[in-house]
Amino acid sequence: MVAHPTRLSRILPTILCLALITTVVLAHPHHDEVSDEDAQAPVDAILWIHMALQAIVWGVLFPMGMVLGITRSRWHVPLQATGFALTFGGYILGHTHKGRMFPRSVHGTFASILFIPIIGQLVLGIYMKLHIHEKSIRPYAVVAHGIIGKVYPILGWTQMLFGVATFRGYCRGGHLGQCLAHYIMGSGFIAYATIMAIILLVGEAWVRRSGRSPEWWDSWVIMLWGIVNTFTEHHGGNWSVKDMQHTILGVLWWTGGILGIFLSRNNQRNVIPGVIIMLTGWGMSEHAQALMLSTKVHATFGHTLMLAGFARVIEICFFVPKYSLEGVDDDNRSERTLADGAPSPGFLSSYNNGDSSGKAAAARAFRHLPPFLLVAAGLLFISATDEELEYVHENEMDHVTYILIMFSIAFAVYTFIVFLIHLYSTTGRNAATKPANDNVEMTSSRIRPKWYARVPNAEANHVGANYIVGDDEEDELDPR
Repeated sequence: MVAHPTRLSRILPTILCLALITTVVLAHPHHDEVSDEDAQAPVDAILWIHMALQAIVWGVLFPMGMVLGITRSRWHVPLQATGFALTFGGYILGHTHKGRMFPRSVHGTFASILFIPIIGQLVLGIYMKLHIHEKSIRPYAVVAHGIIGKVYPILGWTQMLFGVATFRGYCRGGHLGQCLAHYIMGSGFIAYATIMAIILLVGEAWVRRSGRSPEWWDSWVIMLWGIVNTFTEHHGGNWSVKDMQHTILGVLWWTGGILGIFLSRNNQRNVIPGVIIMLTGWGMSEHAQALMLSTKVHATFGHTLMLAGFARVIEICFFVPKYSLEGVDDDNRSERTLADGAPSPGFLSSYNNGDSSGKAAAARAFRHLPPFLLVAAGLLFISATDEELEYVHENEMDHVTYILIMFSIAFAVYTFIVFLIHLYSTTGRNAATKPANDNVEMTSSRIRPKWYARVPNAEANHVGANYIVGDDEEDELDPR
């Protein structure tokens, strides 16, 4: 099948623009050596515009575009196209500014690498718009396009961290290891919080269909990360106090992760990941530091992490709907997964039907506390490197002000996370599933997409001692 000439005429300017920009990117020279005078020069307006523009594009527009792409909203293409154009403009601004100059850095290198997924996304999007090879190549292009789009928030977050480190001159020489530890683990806490919020707000049906409780996944990640930490924190020579603390934390994670995996069998809930988070927070709160400011910030980070773990335990024990059925079935098994039936009556049915009284209302309010605290803890840890805190100390800022700044950013970040989840449940093909009471989660609706299986209503489907699972449970993923 050959593309229609009209379609080709529409995308030809985009292709030519893409080729021109690629040529500019590949031909642009980089700075290898920068004098002290250039490194200390004032930051001009063009560089500030570059930073603000790229932060808006990669931190706001592309995540929104990703969500609109998942829901197949008609606004996905215009938003992503705007983001691409602004990205190219921001890239040019970042290499044409005057004033302060920077040596070759990971931020600049990664900016060039980012053009691979950007160009790939554009080419795949254009190809999909041509609607050719519908039954041979196009299905794979759709999958690849979706995977690249979902990686965008991670790429954008990484590049923004690189940008901050480059702008301040952090993470060079002997500080690289500490930067990696703080940035990777802090970002991990924020990613964990995002996934937790998704599961709590819109992912209950997916968790039930997966046949695994959330703690099963948590425990696997904790165990694998613990194994890595156990063998990477000590680099030979004498053991320092920090080496011993970091290594034993790795041992704590993989041993606790193994227990969590075992307790999560048959889709059971358990509190082990929450307990591990609490112990990690306690260890970090007692971490020895050179500056009093650093000690205070690390202590607050540890206490926040402890509170997040405790809130997770409370949530699992008292508020979150069960993903498994307890009791003895006909085969005399004491543990039965939801793959064998429908959810238990009572609290779960009232929770899903929007009952605003009692335990269900408390659950809807409480469920935001653990992920928010994890976001706050992650930001505190990212901002607690020696270089960052030395800069704060030199500017005579006290720990209270600095910590409150981080919590303010945490409120903004978590607001955006919840907004994206709300955008997912109320746009595109999910728009018809928006509940009347405007809750974030998608409950029941007259029209539902194929890939979304509604959590069965226990009160409607319960007949005697048996549960009747509706046809929605047989729905398959949308093949488009």
